[in-house]
Amino acid sequence: VQLQASGGGLVQAGGSLRLSCAGSGNFGSYATAWFRQAPGKEREFVAALRSGRFTFYADSVKGRFTISRDKSKNTVVLQMDSLKPEDTAVYYCAARSIWSVIYYRAEAYDYWGQGTQVTVSS
Repeated sequence: VQLQASGGGLVQAGGSLRLSCAGSGNFGSYATAWFRQAPGKEREFVAALRSGRFTFYADSVKGRFTISRDKSKNTVVLQMDSLKPEDTAVYYCAARSIWSVIYYRAEAYDYWGQGTQVTVSS
């Protein structure tokens, strides 16, 4: 499975961005997630999607971010609203063939996209 992340950019605080993760192969059936990594910090969990409908979020983004699947385009989307400067990071999409109970840990995932930069100005 190959993943391609896109949609990052520069936005003012309070604005919105929509990230997409396009996958090859049988990506549509995989467990998928978004992580982010800010400079000097470890990669952290943002959101995960199980079976295309069950969603899980980090507390820091709950209520502001939404993860979903676009079956027609074989992509996973991360809609980010009410963005804050602390959301600034490189965002990565990740996938694995079977759901894991440690879905919030980067080491649970076998496939990764290349990352897309999100910068939120104050």
